[in-house]
Amino acid sequence: MTRYKALDAMRGLTIALMILVNTPGSWSHVYAPLLHADWHGCTPTDVIFPFFMFIIGSAMFFSFKKTNSTANASQVLRLIKRGAIIFAIGLALNMYPFTTSIENLRILGVLQRIGIAYILASICVLLLNRRGVISLSVVILIAYWLLLLSVGPNNAYTLENNLVRTVDIAVLGESHLWQGKGLAFDPEGLLSTLPSVVSVLFGFEVTRLLTSSSSQWTSIKRLLVIGVVGIALGQLGSLIMPINKSLWTSTFVIYTSGIACIVLAFFVWLCDIVKPERLVNPLIVYGSNPLFIYVLSGVWVLSYSLINIGELNLGDWMYQQLALVMSAKLASFTFALLHVIGFWLISNMLYKRKIFIKI
Repeated sequence: MTRYKALDAMRGLTIALMILVNTPGSWSHVYAPLLHADWHGCTPTDVIFPFFMFIIGSAMFFSFKKTNSTANASQVLRLIKRGAIIFAIGLALNMYPFTTSIENLRILGVLQRIGIAYILASICVLLLNRRGVISLSVVILIAYWLLLLSVGPNNAYTLENNLVRTVDIAVLGESHLWQGKGLAFDPEGLLSTLPSVVSVLFGFEVTRLLTSSSSQWTSIKRLLVIGVVGIALGQLGSLIMPINKSLWTSTFVIYTSGIACIVLAFFVWLCDIVKPERLVNPLIVYGSNPLFIYVLSGVWVLSYSLINIGELNLGDWMYQQLALVMSAKLASFTFALLHVIGFWLISNMLYKRKIFIKI
């Protein structure tokens, strides 16, 4: 049960941070650590999504162990169905509030990546043993690196000419991709979802290792060693392959997985040794309905565009009120923080009523 507490607390922190970085009062006024790296590099915000992928893998281990899951047709179909539902929810979130034409609908996104990666990672751990999962992960990271290089070293890691963008345009079309960088490029692209599967598998295998540990201190030491090695390898590998979240490069996987191990080590120490209930329990509450709260936060904020106060929509109006009494960046941060608190209150209400919304 100790593993669950540390992981649930880490998941709660991750959800809180996802809402914090996704809900600024104004995208024009955001503190630098709360923004993604423009291209190469890794900010604190860039580690949040891979943390969630890591935790999905960890939760997958406990789920499969509890049900003694084996690879059979019905089990595989169940996993595919769950992943497809997550993908469909993400697609519906892209459609909301249903003002975008189908011709310009973005098909990919965060939940879509989670759905695909969940299916692929689940099938991998059902069919392969530990050595097989680790070997496949190494093969995927090397193969992805070589695939990116196949367009030439000068184009491999550019925004305009990378293979991820080329594949997405060929399969989905430019009008169905994210346009946030001034051209069609999706940071949750089809090809770049492949290495994100390794982020899930990493969480699965680290959790498998932890469950064989003889004590909490042994778990912490193992996590710290893996974390330091992962960070060092990621930094060393960046000499030949940049750390890039938008492309989800192999070095990004290794580097962020290393950071995730160190953060998890902290939570094992906090939850299993220090045990400050007043600090840990609110995080566990936040991690109890992660998918529902993430979707609700997206729908909630998008709904502001449907309500106008004067010439501003409701979200812009609320931000403007905060900006009257504090600096623009602080007002933007406060706006996001108030949403983090608000969605925790909703999580707490569900938790107290023992309502856990799962797929």
